[in-house]
Amino acid sequence: MRREKVKGMHRYKIIKKIGEGTFSEVLKTQSLKDGKFYACKTMKQTINSLDQANNLREVQAMKRLSPHANIIQLHELIYDKGTGTVSLICELMEMNIYELIQGRQTPLPDHTVKSYMYQLCKSLDHMHSSGIFHRDVKPENILIKQNVLKLGDFGSCRSVYSRPPHTEYISTRWYRAPECLLTDGYYGLKMDVWSAGCVFFEIMSLNPLFPGTNELDQVTKIHNVLGSPEQSLLQKFKRSRAMHFNFPPKKGSGISRLLPSCPAPALSLLYQMLAYDPDERIAAGTALRHTYFRETRMAEKKAETLQRVSENLEGTQNSVEQIWRPGRLGKQLRGRQPRQTPLLLNHQVRRGADLLPRRNGPRPAELARLSAAPRGGTQLSFSAMPALPVGHRGAPLPPITPKKCQSQVLQPQDEPPCAAVKTFCWPPLERKPGGT
Repeated sequence: MRREKVKGMHRYKIIKKIGEGTFSEVLKTQSLKDGKFYACKTMKQTINSLDQANNLREVQAMKRLSPHANIIQLHELIYDKGTGTVSLICELMEMNIYELIQGRQTPLPDHTVKSYMYQLCKSLDHMHSSGIFHRDVKPENILIKQNVLKLGDFGSCRSVYSRPPHTEYISTRWYRAPECLLTDGYYGLKMDVWSAGCVFFEIMSLNPLFPGTNELDQVTKIHNVLGSPEQSLLQKFKRSRAMHFNFPPKKGSGISRLLPSCPAPALSLLYQMLAYDPDERIAAGTALRHTYFRETRMAEKKAETLQRVSENLEGTQNSVEQIWRPGRLGKQLRGRQPRQTPLLLNHQVRRGADLLPRRNGPRPAELARLSAAPRGGTQLSFSAMPALPVGHRGAPLPPITPKKCQSQVLQPQDEPPCAAVKTFCWPPLERKPGGT
């Protein structure tokens, strides 16, 4: 990622405004260099130096979490020294979850909901494992593009190792966990899981689960669905709040009544994500192993296996090409080690040696012609050759008579393949006394 000390927005063409929040404005821009589209998030606060810009919590979080398939990628940071503004050039997505479900009349397909929630849990698990929790998980901050989900807007994130109390009003009210509502900032990373559970319900029902108008109304709506908490949990919350509160015992209507057609595994996960006590609430990594995601995990594992096989095949093909390509490697190794027999010749010799015990018929044409003796062993015969008329030391040479091969052929493991072929095809010569 490049860092700019001077104005860098001249390299981007502003297309349109796509969003605005309390602390930033988001524009759709196009790079004049490569023509690609990006999302430009410009901070409204004034930054005094480039070092301060790079030390922003959001910038540090995006650097630490990158790269990940379900986290928005930071492409470039631009700092305008004259105005003190910082712009983050990020990858551009198609829409957010809120825009997807807004005004929709029919529910999303079950497999789409499952895929989105699986990817959301993966992003949270990656964040929490990296020591960061988001603190503002909501449909507007969950972006999608071609069925790929990515979590964005890390302006409110915090380290999981930071000591409470934290800011009380950090999370958007409708997705704020009970420990954020009922304590003076004593909450942790499990608040992200509660928010994700609220998003889960909203994706399935197309309506928010707890749309409170204020803090008290927010708590009331939670109790209407989930019921009031145990007194032991309330006492734990009271120890972390200056103002005391009491809630009359109340039995909630339950989530299943609001989602009558919700599958049982989805309902089970939803209840675990919306556990009132954060200590009993499921973790993001554990949620990924829930029965609800069984088919998704199997499909992901199958895709990863196919990817590994494809990479191995590609690597093998490259290795074979390097073996047979006469080039730099052979020149480098020349003279450093004994030259080995080519692979093809080794293969042919081994194949011929392996076939010797199984075959009793003629050998290839380039060898001496063999005739098989019936059940009496293999016999070697040559074409008819007359006795040579020229004598040796004054005496004529006797004619060559057929010789029987040895009754047992040497096995390849007893002698090298070439020796086995030679023993089979050529009988030892007999020497006469005084001859050469």
